[in-house]
Amino acid sequence: MPNPSDIPLAALLGQLMLGLVNGSFYAMLSLGLAVIFGMLNIINFAHGAQYMIGAMLAWMCLEYLGLSYGWALVLAPISVGIFGVVLERALLRRLQKLDHVYGLLLTFGLALMIEGLFSHIYGLGGQPYGIPEAMRGAFNLGFMMLPKYRAWVIVASLAVCLSTWLVIEKTRLGAYLRASTENPPLTQALGINVPVLVTLTYGLGVALAGLAGVLSAPAMQVSPLMGSNLIIVVFAVVVIGGMGSILGSVVTGLGIGVVEGLTKVVYPEASSTIIFLIMAIVLVVRPAGLFGKESK
Repeated sequence: MPNPSDIPLAALLGQLMLGLVNGSFYAMLSLGLAVIFGMLNIINFAHGAQYMIGAMLAWMCLEYLGLSYGWALVLAPISVGIFGVVLERALLRRLQKLDHVYGLLLTFGLALMIEGLFSHIYGLGGQPYGIPEAMRGAFNLGFMMLPKYRAWVIVASLAVCLSTWLVIEKTRLGAYLRASTENPPLTQALGINVPVLVTLTYGLGVALAGLAGVLSAPAMQVSPLMGSNLIIVVFAVVVIGGMGSILGSVVTGLGIGVVEGLTKVVYPEASSTIIFLIMAIVLVVRPAGLFGKESK
């Protein structure tokens, strides 16, 4: 393990920035998972596959339709959200009153089917998606060069996460969503269409995964297996932050990304396992997660 004092400042700052980018993806994906679990009590194991669909749709928009990155940012999340709405109404609604494990098994099976379908059509090799012209190059911060696209990913992710938190926690719509989760019969008696809210909530959570996929497309190769490589880490983030905690998912996702990035400089051999070590420690000290509510 290298001595931290011998590590160049540029290397630390570079990995810190890379960690913030990865943390932005973790935050957005774990936010979608937290919204779905917190509002619907569904453990959505298909979240990684839905993230992959968002990235693949962005690539398909460019490859087959000639649509720009800006169009993909709009069309791909909406398409993935509509797919989620259909999925919730056709399948997940039937499992609403059953144990969590049934929803987990169903979404796990769906994830395998989706990944298998895209792998059969496009193969396992990655598809390149170029960085948009306007976001090429880097900002000179004096002490380091900050790639424009990485800066965009961080800013966009933070804006989406903050907006989602504000809608759920500070608006009347968010109050309706929380009420629908805590006491559906009473909420229905007040004239609020609870099934529609549940469906739209799942669609929102899935759309967040699709948006994260679009943001990741220029940063990495688009592949049918890109979601399965990420979903385990995202689930660990959700557990650390607290299952169903919106704020916990965002803060923990960004924090884990930074810790993972810095670990690659200080002790590279532990960079792939540090998150699971943190998860184990958190579960021992606080089983409900850092921001979760302890059960009484």
